[in-house]
Amino acid sequence: MRILHTSDWHLGRSFHRVGLIDAQAAFLDHLVRTVREQAVDAVVVAGDVYDRAVPSLAAVELYDEALHRLSALGVPTVMISGNHDSARRLGVGARLLGAAGIHLRTRPEHCGEPVVLRDAHGDVAFYGLPYLEPALVKDEFAAVADHEGVLGAAMDRVRADLATRPAGTRSVVLAHAFVVGGLPSDSERDITVGGVAAVPRSVFDGVDYVALGHLHGSQVLAERVRYSGSPLAYSFSEAGHRKSMWLLDLGPRGEIAAERIDCPRPRPLARLRGTLAALLSDPAHTPHEESWVEATLTDTLRPAEPMARLAARFPHVLHLVFAPDRTLDEEHTSYGERVRGRSDQQIAEDFVTHVRGAAADARERDVLREAVDSVRVDVQGTERGR
Repeated sequence: MRILHTSDWHLGRSFHRVGLIDAQAAFLDHLVRTVREQAVDAVVVAGDVYDRAVPSLAAVELYDEALHRLSALGVPTVMISGNHDSARRLGVGARLLGAAGIHLRTRPEHCGEPVVLRDAHGDVAFYGLPYLEPALVKDEFAAVADHEGVLGAAMDRVRADLATRPAGTRSVVLAHAFVVGGLPSDSERDITVGGVAAVPRSVFDGVDYVALGHLHGSQVLAERVRYSGSPLAYSFSEAGHRKSMWLLDLGPRGEIAAERIDCPRPRPLARLRGTLAALLSDPAHTPHEESWVEATLTDTLRPAEPMARLAARFPHVLHLVFAPDRTLDEEHTSYGERVRGRSDQQIAEDFVTHVRGAAADARERDVLREAVDSVRVDVQGTERGR
């Protein structure tokens, strides 16, 4: 059976205030085309279909169109809810959609009830484990209220059901979780409970393939345990990611053959670092002039109008970070040591320079002096009155 594994669409999300709905539509065009051209037998979507519990109308319309197109191809789709989705909202109409070949698994109590598909070699049971918030589902599973406890209990139900199936039944589990060994990025929402978010890979033992969602980088934790990653970058920490889907062939005895199918990207990402003058003049940055750019400025003093000046060369610059280069001595010097021996006036002027990146002018120094003198007089008057 040929399976296409994807996840973390985050429909409706933007990238540093740049709307991505067109890029997400292009990805879904690519997904449908891949299903058709690669003769895919089943599509699995491992959660975070939407970016928020109450998605925008444009996101809902895009989702609706994608489901209609997949259903029209006659290719079954199995989909779970992630931690960004509202499980209740995503699951509306699940039974009706199931009749059209779109199988939504958003309810924890259905973890042990698979979608069973057949190929020339027999049955393949697809078990959907939606994102399981420990505090909300611990009673359902009579489990310890942490991620390992509830996922372990859900997988016990999967294995118990699988044991009742005909010999040779192959199995695929969809789960939305942070599994030990996975590498996170800046754009996943924290799911830590009690200081622990990750679950061991061994939780998923006993099945032929685990299609994971939540982490945005495509990763192979084991031959049978993989993250597809998000189809688009949603933070600059994903600049080095190769965005893709997994095209899997599940053999008659559960053998796995996997291939990465690259996703279209709306624009490359670049993280540039240096002084403003260097970023504006260095020919090494020429390939990034049409990229979405995050610029980290290392100037000791904050330059004037840096964003506007950067945009002249990099019209798609989106994010600016100030990280002045400091000597090792400066980095390890405490605040007390840095201000020792300096007057209140000097400390106030230094603060202005630090915040603004430029020293106070003569008029501003006079204002600071008046303020410092006024506070000193008030303090002295208070002390005399005691």
